[in-house]
Amino acid sequence: MDRTVKIVDAVLSWTLVVLMVIMVLDVSWQVFTRFVLRDPSSFTEELATFLLIWIGLLGSAYALRQKSHLGIDIFTFKLSQERRYIWEFVIYSVVIIFAVFVLIYGGIRLVNITLYLNQISAALRIKMGYVYTVLPLTGVLFIFYSTYFMLEAYRGLRNHRIETSEQKRIGIE
Repeated sequence: MDRTVKIVDAVLSWTLVVLMVIMVLDVSWQVFTRFVLRDPSSFTEELATFLLIWIGLLGSAYALRQKSHLGIDIFTFKLSQERRYIWEFVIYSVVIIFAVFVLIYGGIRLVNITLYLNQISAALRIKMGYVYTVLPLTGVLFIFYSTYFMLEAYRGLRNHRIETSEQKRIGIE
């Protein structure tokens, strides 16, 4: 599983880098055409908006992987190691529930509805359903990383209990 996580990490991080480079080039072109050529490009603002959507959502999956999401750890910091593992398991279970119902189920519905209604973007003329595919994709990444963290928490809890029982067996507290 660790090898798979590393591969997904690499693909996700490079995807984010490429999207950011495209967005910087796009916005730079927009500024150049607007202020230097005095003839603003028609597609750059819409492309920047769509890229921002993708970067924001995929970036949230990357932040989940790095454990950089905003969190209040004042309560869990005071817990014992065993209870921290249990609490981490609960937190990632909630993340999975959110990902399944909001990102995957809701995202797939949004993609299907916009594709069925044939909604087309104004400037780029692409189907909006393609733009929204990032929602279920992010949901899958959330579930993948949360499952990985839950397995880590389970392993940590199991090892902690083994160490604790071994220490009690030999008389070390």
